[in-house]
Parts: sequence; structure tokens; C-alpha cells
Amino acid sequence: MVEAGVLPLETLPDVLAAPQPLAQLRSRVLITGAAGMLGSDLAPVLAGAGCEVFPRPKSDLDITREDDVAAAFRDLRPDVVVNCAAFTRVDAAENDPRAFEVNGEAVRLLAAFCIRHSARLVQISTDFVFDGTKQGPYREADPIAPLSAYGRSKALGEEAALAVPEGLVVRTSWLFGLGGWNFIEAILKQVEEGKEELRVVADQQGRPTATSDLSQALLALLLVGAAGTFHFANRGEASWYDFAREIVALSDRPDVPVVPIGADALSRPAPRPANSVLDTEKYETRTAQVIRHYREPLAEYVHKRAHPA
Repeated sequence: MVEAGVLPLETLPDVLAAPQPLAQLRSRVLITGAAGMLGSDLAPVLAGAGCEVFPRPKSDLDITREDDVAAAFRDLRPDVVVNCAAFTRVDAAENDPRAFEVNGEAVRLLAAFCIRHSARLVQISTDFVFDGTKQGPYREADPIAPLSAYGRSKALGEEAALAVPEGLVVRTSWLFGLGGWNFIEAILKQVEEGKEELRVVADQQGRPTATSDLSQALLALLLVGAAGTFHFANRGEASWYDFAREIVALSDRPDVPVVPIGADALSRPAPRPANSVLDTEKYETRTAQVIRHYREPLAEYVHKRAHPA
């Protein structure tokens, strides 16, 4: 698995507001980690719904710094905070205390300010809070048992967010989007560099998720006033091997062979769940939304990548 990093945008507007709202969600929304893969997709979606959106990258708002957080609440007066800031380097998290600082302690800080200012907190979480031993998809009520330091740090963030009245935790999995480094880029880069064979893990199962679709899902949950814990992932289960084969098939070199390997062959510091498939029935029932199969946004991604506007 390749964890999505954060590619900073060259510029971020101080505030986004849509002249013709697509849906009625009259709120002032602060997005932390707004230069990342999810934040860069989420900001225009919320603006299109009629929100005043304040996208703040780490350079403008470091959620681990109390002074930064206090200033943001004082100056922006958000009704909703969507925390897209995260330490996502799963293997590095095993020995880097910043994982718990960003994913746990900083969420507790955001939660305290949200409670103080009567703001809602939306926390983005992960399938890695589960240990992967369940036979079948994980539901929201299933007990968590993270295998890695990263998973444990995100579990702490969940706990902090749910302490906020009407706090919302959205677990997702295997994210990809044009605003950051992700598994698709890792595969396509190897293809473009002339790699003759790709060796990809075949014994880990999940649901790939487009940040574009997750952004729409977050809007849908906000529109219905959802609180508590929800799962969202694109429809369709796959292994990393399956996913890689589909990516290669859409590339300029669809003949590049993809070879299945076991996760043990990579000898990574952090263990991953063998099964992290998320059940999304609760989301679909609450929002009455139909979730797309991941192949649709995958095809869109590859097309947009090849034909940038």
C-alpha cells in the first residue's frame, strides 16, 4: 500500500462561496489540511452547496498549535470544522511521535475549541482502526482493534471527535484523488518509467475510494445533520493486486504484467489488516444516496490525468 501524501497547492483562496448554491447548507466551514488530496476536492463541493468555506493548509493553520487553532476560531467563527489534516505515513508512524500528535492530540484540541464555540466537528478516519480478522465487511458498531500505531492514533482522534456534541466521524479507505500522491500514481509512475513487471500485494482486501466521491458524501451527511460514526467507500471490493490490474489496463501500457505477492514479502514495519472492507449501508440509508463503483471514478481519474484542463 502507498499512503497518500500531501501535495501543497500553489494558492488557496481565503474563502470560497458559490454564487449559485447547488444545495442548501448555510454554514461557515473551516477545512483543515485543505491543501491535501481530500481537502482540495472538498472545498469546492461545500462552496457549491452554499457554504462559506475557509480552506486552510498547514502553512496557515497547524492544528497541533493551540495559538493557530485559537486564532482560526476567533477570526473565522466556523459553524463546522472538517478536519482533513492527518499524519498518513503508516510505516513512519510506528516510530514517529508526530502521528499521535497530529491524529490524536490535535483532534482533542480541535474538539475542545468546537465545544467552546458550539461548532460541529467532522473527523476523517480510517479502515485501519480494525484488525482485519472479521469475515465480511466491517460495520460501524464492530469493535475496533488497530494493528498499527497509525491505526491507534486515528482511533484516539475518533474518540476526541465523538466527545463533541453532534460530532461526526467518517471512516474511509484506500483514498485516491488528483490532489495528492496515491496508489494510482505509484502504479502509473512505474508503468511510465518502463517497469517490465509490477509486484503487488494480493492478500489485503478493501474498497478503493475517490476523494471526489467522499467529498460529496461528506456534504450529504452534513445536509441530513448526521452525527456519530459512518463508513463511506466506493462500491466494489478488491485487493491491491486487483486494483493495480485495473489501473494498468487503463494505462498506455496495458500489457505490463502484474504479479500477485503476499504482504509478508514487503517486510513493512507496520502491519496492515488483511480485510478492511467497510460496510456502507448506514450511510446509504441515512442519506438515500447511491454509491458509485470505484471503477467509475478510477476511469475519470486516469482520463483527467492524461487530459488536464
